[in-house]
Amino acid sequence: MSRPLLLACLALTGHAAEPLSRKLEVDFHRDVPSRRLRGLATRADGRLVPGPVFTDLNGTAPAPLLWALAPGDTPERWFLGTGPDGALHEVTLAADGTGFTSREVTRLPDTQVLALHRIADGALLAGTSPGGLLCLVREGQITARVRLPADSVLDLLPLDGGIVLAATGNPGRIYRVDLARLAATTGGETEANGTAALAARGVTLFGQIRDRNVRRLARLSDGRIAAGSAPRGNLYAFPAEPGPDPEGGTPRLLFENSEAEVTDLLAGPDGELFATVVFAPSSQESRMTTASSPPPSPAANPARPGAEPPRDPLPPPATPVRFTGRSALVRVPPRGLPEVLSTRANLALYRIARHGDLILAAGGEQGECVGYDLKERLSLTFPGSASAQVNHLLPAGPGRFLALRNNAPGLAWIDFAAAGPRSAETRRLELPGPGRFGAVRLARVTGAKASDLRVEFRTSLGSDETEGWGDWTPLRLEEDGGWRGDELHGRSFRLRLTLEHTGPFSIDRATIHHLPQNRRPQLQEFRLLPPGLDLLPAPEPAPTATNTLGQLQQPTREESRGRANLTSSPVVAVPGARVATWTLLDPDGDAFTATFAIRRDGESEWREVVVGTREPFVRFQTSHLPEGTYETRLRVSETAPRPAADRLSHTFGTDELIVDHSPPEILAVEAVRGRDAVVITVRARDRLSLLEGLDLVFNHGLRESVRQPADGIRDGREETFVLELPLDRAAGADAVELSVLDAAGNAATRRLRF
Repeated sequence: MSRPLLLACLALTGHAAEPLSRKLEVDFHRDVPSRRLRGLATRADGRLVPGPVFTDLNGTAPAPLLWALAPGDTPERWFLGTGPDGALHEVTLAADGTGFTSREVTRLPDTQVLALHRIADGALLAGTSPGGLLCLVREGQITARVRLPADSVLDLLPLDGGIVLAATGNPGRIYRVDLARLAATTGGETEANGTAALAARGVTLFGQIRDRNVRRLARLSDGRIAAGSAPRGNLYAFPAEPGPDPEGGTPRLLFENSEAEVTDLLAGPDGELFATVVFAPSSQESRMTTASSPPPSPAANPARPGAEPPRDPLPPPATPVRFTGRSALVRVPPRGLPEVLSTRANLALYRIARHGDLILAAGGEQGECVGYDLKERLSLTFPGSASAQVNHLLPAGPGRFLALRNNAPGLAWIDFAAAGPRSAETRRLELPGPGRFGAVRLARVTGAKASDLRVEFRTSLGSDETEGWGDWTPLRLEEDGGWRGDELHGRSFRLRLTLEHTGPFSIDRATIHHLPQNRRPQLQEFRLLPPGLDLLPAPEPAPTATNTLGQLQQPTREESRGRANLTSSPVVAVPGARVATWTLLDPDGDAFTATFAIRRDGESEWREVVVGTREPFVRFQTSHLPEGTYETRLRVSETAPRPAADRLSHTFGTDELIVDHSPPEILAVEAVRGRDAVVITVRARDRLSLLEGLDLVFNHGLRESVRQPADGIRDGREETFVLELPLDRAAGADAVELSVLDAAGNAATRRLRF
């Protein structure tokens, strides 16, 4: 047999000795939160790949709630729809891209501006809640408005020819708005008192659904209109031209749910449709309620024509409630069945955008930005915000997006082309116990050099997130490909990777090698068998010929040392024999030996019975030992492969050993024959051992035993035993042989006539 084949066969016959050191795998996708990424993304296969830079812009938010975002006529000019003031604001971005300023354009006669669209001629079309208003604003003035027969205008979708579709909630409808006809109206707002009044202002019914809200709209490449609903979370497709039906077009169902909310839609150039669907624990929990506190009533902040409305101070950011639902990214192909690309637990996704082969999704409740790689078909986590939610984003140039933040409100850049260092920092990771850290190794780095990486390590002996941490320690790259530091100890740690690289690359999972703190062996159980019993150790079973896959993937440590079949070993009677057994545990799986010793009371020298044994028992003879009481001890010492300088030992004081060669002393014996029974009373005493009982053999062959003393408790070296023998059983006997036994197996005998 060849040597490689022989080694392979030996490996399959049992587990090899395990090393004392351990290793912990760091999955970057699992262990790096969104807020601790810069210029990097984590992928579902655990790797780090290039990602965007998330930068919060400096500036004072114009309102507590930022709902809608629309681009202006220049890259620096943007418009916001806000709440609870129901205002439109113009935002000007700084030339260096680090901050912004804002000014109020106007206030609308409603509290929340949820939808906003800038028309090509510079006018703004805004949709509100809870009054369901459509307002046309030009040069800071409301030039036309119409109140739709709904509670809220949730989305606006521009079409060709000056047409805009408006999605409403309660009821779920889509209205077709002719902007030219709406702008031509000069009267006051139109109440929801009939289709004729709406049609006079250019508003006609495009379509409707049975669900309560039409949350989002998108136009597919073939001209159909996609709609997402709430609180069921369905996806619909309306024909491009619904026809003359006054009740609106009949939609086709693309994707059905029961309790969910479609928070955004994105139409692809190839006819596919992407949607984010939020599944909340209750159908009443929507994006609006999870994003912030509920809006106030319309009367809380009325508009005052001709006067500057009062500006209340901004309230402190609302504390977000932890979202316990889940979100899904769904793809609907132009011909085929819908496909769930990815799901995220405890995360609400609000808006999506596309960057090449990447889908970018913004959400909360920790300001997360996530994504999906359409080419690799893997989920991604992008750098996130310090705010609680990122609830809107729009393209703002090649590889750049402008995002709205809430709790606290503000603006931010998501820039895939940003230069500068890229970094990723893990959350607090924890070892099973304190230990010493060794090398940090990366499975594979592609597209970049290992020398381009800066690897840093930070440790703590506690579990607090902020207190008790040491400084960041740079690790040095050594020739074997591992990053190492000097004497890094701790229980918790954080790992940070930094590099400057512009091309595509990937960094595979990291492995943290560590040596757990060496803990002393523990004595779980110690027993002395009764005197006069010896042990015949059963042979050890042969090792198994095969290993299971589970044993190879999750090998178990043999922490307790001892024969697995010791309890099945026979026990035989041997005069003077003693057996001690023990169960030892080493928390770290060290190999160890045991030394058992005894010492007689009054002496100073220990007598070692067995030295350096690996067995969990010892057999010895006491016939040659002087009588008396002996102390016993078990000294356990770690051995190889633990280095000699690091080996620990511990001495356990174990059970008392009594060596007794002398029989008990019989103090008194009495036999009384009565009318019904013969009563035999024996009083005895032993110098060292407790008395066990009384055996009796009558001269007519009857044998009796008494193990219960007269006082009811067998607990002394002097006891009285009584036997009441009925006369019919004692008939024919006139003598008895008495044997008093002690715990050491000694016996004193006397013959008695009665």
